[in-house]
Amino acid sequence: MEPIRSFTSPCVALPIDNIDTDQIIPARFLKVTTRDGLGRWLFSNWRYDDGGRPRPDFVLNRPEARDARILVAGDNFGCGSSREHAPWALLDHGFRAVISTSIASIFCGNSNAFTKCASVPSVCRYFWARASGSGKSMIV
Repeated sequence: MEPIRSFTSPCVALPIDNIDTDQIIPARFLKVTTRDGLGRWLFSNWRYDDGGRPRPDFVLNRPEARDARILVAGDNFGCGSSREHAPWALLDHGFRAVISTSIASIFCGNSNAFTKCASVPSVCRYFWARASGSGKSMIV
């Protein structure tokens, strides 16, 4: 994979703290050994109802999130257990960057294929404001 220098993309704001690897991709989807197709299960418990139907109020199910390659998350993103499938699911979904006030070290160790940026809260608030339902593109 080519290293990322900079790119422009719409953003998705998910300002929830302590998003752990089981929320990124639930354990029931970890039975595969390849990365292909994991993106459809990204944030599965939040994206789909018990019948498997998309929840229209979840940010990734909104039309303006369709081409987003930047995820702006809350504090302590990727905490929890060591799970390589979590960054694989983000990549397979199309994300190329995660911005948060802090990113768990265990997640960083498993996600060398895309950009991770820990920033001060004021910068994250700026990104959240730009990303929230606007469909605006940003440069990372």
